[in-house]
Amino acid sequence: MESETIANAAYDALAEGYAARIDTKAHNAYYERPATWSLLDPVAGKRILDAGCGVGKYAEMLLDAGAEVVAVDANARMLEMARRRLGSRPVQLIQANLERKLDFLEAESFDGVVCALVLDYVYDWHAVFAEFQRVLKPNGAVVFSVTHPFVDYIEHRRGANYFAVEQVAYLWRGFGVEVEVPSYRRSFGDLLTPLLANGFALEAVLEPRPQPEFWAADPEEYAKLMVRPGFICLKARRR
Repeated sequence: MESETIANAAYDALAEGYAARIDTKAHNAYYERPATWSLLDPVAGKRILDAGCGVGKYAEMLLDAGAEVVAVDANARMLEMARRRLGSRPVQLIQANLERKLDFLEAESFDGVVCALVLDYVYDWHAVFAEFQRVLKPNGAVVFSVTHPFVDYIEHRRGANYFAVEQVAYLWRGFGVEVEVPSYRRSFGDLLTPLLANGFALEAVLEPRPQPEFWAADPEEYAKLMVRPGFICLKARRR
């Protein structure tokens, strides 16, 4: 199906557990989410695209902050969880694959795009950022987070070609079930080139540290993330 991604089956299995734990799961609540959110322009009164909305946590935060939100995700089960979370709140939830053209969205119709922990499942970033450039208003910004390329390469370095975009997999145990989740690893250069080639100016690169609350949830992982990266967050503005 056109809506499916390489991780579709994995997220079918993860959806219930993900929705139940997203508010307090340490890597999300006390690490990635505060870092990504800190890069956003003020969103009150702005129209924001939540690209790869998952179970709807960012959409909820954006609505709480006064934004108008359109949220898309490729996985039907994750969208079901988002609908459950958001209820009757004024948000558009649409099943769509970021690897395809977002033809249902008008050009220059968004003030900002947030894309949190989604692009790891997308092979061709040029196509994605071409669409983000198209739907953003002039001077609009995209903020996104992904697995840090250092981590991906170290974890899979045996036989890996750092300069290639390669499919890898991680075994996830933190959402109530054990699931192997496939993704793509790429070089740091391949994080930046699609942005610059599609009309964006890089504005911020954040290699976050975990918040203190993370320690109470998982002191061993907290100590690790204080000395080596896990995620990386970037902000780029449409020129």
